[in-house]
Amino acid sequence: MLGELATAAAAGLTAGGLYYGAMAPWSQMYGRTLIAGCDQHEIALTYDDGPNDIHTGHLLEVLAKHNVRATFFMIGERVRQRPQMAREVLAAGHCIGNHTMTHPNLLWCSASRIWSELAECNAVLADTLGMVPDLFRPPYGARRPHVLRVANALGMTPVLWNVSSCDWKITDPTALMSHVQQGLRKTMKQHRSSNILMHDGGHTALGIDRSQTVVATAMLLDKCIDIGVQFVTPERWL
Repeated sequence: MLGELATAAAAGLTAGGLYYGAMAPWSQMYGRTLIAGCDQHEIALTYDDGPNDIHTGHLLEVLAKHNVRATFFMIGERVRQRPQMAREVLAAGHCIGNHTMTHPNLLWCSASRIWSELAECNAVLADTLGMVPDLFRPPYGARRPHVLRVANALGMTPVLWNVSSCDWKITDPTALMSHVQQGLRKTMKQHRSSNILMHDGGHTALGIDRSQTVVATAMLLDKCIDIGVQFVTPERWL
């Protein structure tokens, strides 16, 4: 009986470790992913799940005011729904990445589904924007070896993050800014650059309210530019 319990406990720990390796944004258990560079004065602003009315447009205004380039990981389905907004992001000089066609958790998808999610998003971006992305962000950060192999086969680098804004649950801009600052202090102590995960849209529907993210972005830019922080895109760390 004790032996069976010990075996079950070991299996549970192994499964938990494997799941942690697949979901933790800093994990390299299943293969190399791009997280951040080594210059603590560099910050990458990255936005997922767009394009999205009206908040993607408002973000573009904030970023233009400060002359900052960001990275937008777009869902193919959203690009089909709002092609002109996707074109505006590209025309403003921002980096665009693949965030799959429909935003599934790739950890539980079949090999054929993984391929179609990445390849179809690339096709939509090519048709809409005339470009194929070099960067890919797995929804929820979920990846397993086959996910990374498909991204590599399609010529894309998987990009995770080391600062999460939690803007899907923090609705007050000041609290959101405070949470991001806490993450920035942690990465700076580690002498790492900061790759901030934020959202200009939502995977469940168009029109998700991301006004708190727009306001917090403006607050962050006002604060950080004054102290000499350099805003970059993850491409700089390749």
